[in-house]
Amino acid sequence: MHWVSHPLILEINTIPWLHALSKRFEDTITLKNIPEEVIDEFRNYNAIWMMGVWQRSIMSKKITQEHSGFQEEFKTALSDFSKVDIIGSPYAVKNYTVNPKVGGKSGLETFHSRLNALGKCLILDFVPNHTAIDHPWVSSKPEYYIHGDSTDLIEHPNLFTRMGTHLIAHGKDPYFPPWTDTLQLNAYSNEYREQAIRTLMDIQQHCEGVRCDMAMLLINSVFKKTWQSKVSGSPEKEFWIEVIPSVKQQNPDFKFIAEVYWNREWELIQQGFDYCYDKILYDRMLFDPARSIRGHLQADWDYSRKLVRFVENHDEKRAVGVFGIEQSLSAACIALCLPGARLIHYGQQFGFSKKLPIQLRRGAEEEENKEVKGFYDDLIPIINDYLTKSDLWKMGKVCKKDTPEGDNPIISYYWNLSEFIIYVIVNFSDQNVKCALDLSTLGQDISYDMVSLLHRNSEKLEWSLESQILELSFAPWGIQVLKLSY
Repeated sequence: MHWVSHPLILEINTIPWLHALSKRFEDTITLKNIPEEVIDEFRNYNAIWMMGVWQRSIMSKKITQEHSGFQEEFKTALSDFSKVDIIGSPYAVKNYTVNPKVGGKSGLETFHSRLNALGKCLILDFVPNHTAIDHPWVSSKPEYYIHGDSTDLIEHPNLFTRMGTHLIAHGKDPYFPPWTDTLQLNAYSNEYREQAIRTLMDIQQHCEGVRCDMAMLLINSVFKKTWQSKVSGSPEKEFWIEVIPSVKQQNPDFKFIAEVYWNREWELIQQGFDYCYDKILYDRMLFDPARSIRGHLQADWDYSRKLVRFVENHDEKRAVGVFGIEQSLSAACIALCLPGARLIHYGQQFGFSKKLPIQLRRGAEEEENKEVKGFYDDLIPIINDYLTKSDLWKMGKVCKKDTPEGDNPIISYYWNLSEFIIYVIVNFSDQNVKCALDLSTLGQDISYDMVSLLHRNSEKLEWSLESQILELSFAPWGIQVLKLSY
């Protein structure tokens, strides 16, 4: 199974999704018996990321049930929430065996085969920084973990916990409290690095790629900052430089996707990752003006084509909730038509507004927003049909009339395919905007047959073949996706 250059990925929170399907079809649905009409819903995606298929921790479930800080979030997500809805975190992995609740190994194999038969790739999770506190390695391979002493337990009682005869650290990053349902693996340990490779060798038999949780925590300098009092020296090789080539030597087309923050994207790309989260774009679309977004999009091609673009994932609030409907759709058009991997979080395409905590087995029942669904029903086939394989992409030069470049609210770019151009133009502002597209700058002998593949809050005002100037009018957050044939 081969990947396209710019895949469209659908993230599915597996257990709540199966719960909803079971209710919809009035049957127990697992990965082994997904109805054909549901599989057909994947036809316009290149890959499906099934989040949370591995065996979950009983201790994580218990700790979460007793954690008062989570209860308000759970009640907000589920009006009829009860503790039976808590199943523990998918990122407190007890074992890399498939959870029987989702269909077990045979269910995953069946689902994987059906995806492959449709030409789709499967992505699964790998959590390199920590395990659940009841993972078998805790007793069988305690040397994989970060250890402390009695002084640590006194000085940092929330950071360390006693596991049998060992005092082991909880998993954490350097900026937040520890995850108390996990234990911290030692990224400097040669024994653990070898085990990580073996684990990935097993995982790659079931899928075409892994999404690596908090991948930047394994970078030598980051790990040292977090655990400097517990580790000495520094390995000659970076963790990922040692791990990724070992897996790709056996399976060269296997993809590594990094969840990454703190401007560490390029560093992890250089260490071998195929794609890295583009949280910078997300934050700029949420907080900054259009000029800041354009600045980010002008990055080098070798960087841009390896970013994962999104307006929502399981860690962020629902896009329509945080952006509002109109801005969320404009942001989605910008992000999902860019080079790189594009991620849609299940429910985003229906306009769902309630964020689902990952520790719960079910989400709230929400009505589809017809307006949002209609937009994605139009956008997703455009991406699938035109924007997954070409590498000929450039920033556009569409500007609001009589406006300095720094104040220009228009985001524009285009893809050059063999017989036509796909031009994406978005008014990323709450202003009414009139602008002009000078098609002569494209350097083609153009006798354009012009088709608007997608338009929202916008219209073509005037088109002159002689001058090759197209005038456009946008309402706030307006969108035009044009197909220009030559």
